[in-house]
Amino acid sequence: MGNGTSRLYSALAKTLNSSAASQHPEYLVAPDPEHLEPIDPKELLEECRAVLHTRPPRFQRDFVALPADGPSSHPPIRVMQWNILAQALGEGKDNFVQCPMEALKWEERKCLILEEILAYQPDILCLQEVDHYFDTFQPLLSRLGYQGTFFPKPWSPCLDVEHNNGPDGCALFFLQNRFKLVNSANIRLTAMTLKTNQVAIAQTLECKESSRQFCIAVTHLKARTGWERFRSAQGCDLLQNLQTITQGAKIPLIVCGDFNAEPTEEVYKHFASSSLNLNSAYKLLSADGQSEPPYTTWKIRTSGECRHTLDYIWYSRQALSVRSALDLLTEEQIGPNRLPSFNYPSDHLSLVCDFTFNEEP
Repeated sequence: MGNGTSRLYSALAKTLNSSAASQHPEYLVAPDPEHLEPIDPKELLEECRAVLHTRPPRFQRDFVALPADGPSSHPPIRVMQWNILAQALGEGKDNFVQCPMEALKWEERKCLILEEILAYQPDILCLQEVDHYFDTFQPLLSRLGYQGTFFPKPWSPCLDVEHNNGPDGCALFFLQNRFKLVNSANIRLTAMTLKTNQVAIAQTLECKESSRQFCIAVTHLKARTGWERFRSAQGCDLLQNLQTITQGAKIPLIVCGDFNAEPTEEVYKHFASSSLNLNSAYKLLSADGQSEPPYTTWKIRTSGECRHTLDYIWYSRQALSVRSALDLLTEEQIGPNRLPSFNYPSDHLSLVCDFTFNEEP
């Protein structure tokens, strides 16, 4: 290895040993800012691939260009939505019966996650089930130029797993050379006036190129069958919060999340019919522009095979246009053992869209 690669490998390796975080409560406190030298994303991507040299290569996914009303005077904003699968849950509670434990090793799975992020180079990154924020994602992504925020679940199920790395939660990252943070809100969602274990982050950003402002939000709603009304209430609470933050939809909005809800559920219908005038970006990949993808998660547990559409990127349809969207993995690519696998690090697919602002009237 050359000196540059050796330096990168050292930075990457330091994030692999996270046992200290599980033994001390400091995992909830951001480390002191360190003036670390920037990392070239291409070099870090090469380093990840070196770690993963015994695994199959990444799946090829293509961006699908979507019709827009006209050219944009500014570069698009690339947004990535992804439930990355909490390490503690993948190893300890999720029972992926067709996935070898070897495929879930953090030392390599971490590099698969980073490889996916680095391959698409999002301007904004919205993640769920993050339980390695302070020891992995914050240190590395900050050196790539991102500013990050983490909001853990109050009673994370990760804490029930032996040798956990702290609670999981939502994380939001944006490139500091493209955006300026105007304000930020950490939201603990309520349902029927009760505070719940689910959270959201909502941030108003200003584009440095155009001076246009928009709000980006990330959330992860309650899982499992039988909790549909609960999710619906959480969604209504989030919409009310976003109504206030966007000043009644005056500020354009993008909402990313694992909603744990199919399009037939009430919470989906609330977002589709909200006065915030939102559309679901991935519907635009369908032939009629009205249908969600057939799946965004596909796994096999002891209870059986689960193939569902649960993940969404919502956007203000009047203020924003979707220029392109990353196509999903095919059933053939996913394979008979489903997700996660040696090829792919999570049970959820990443969603990536390029947005532009519509011209102001």
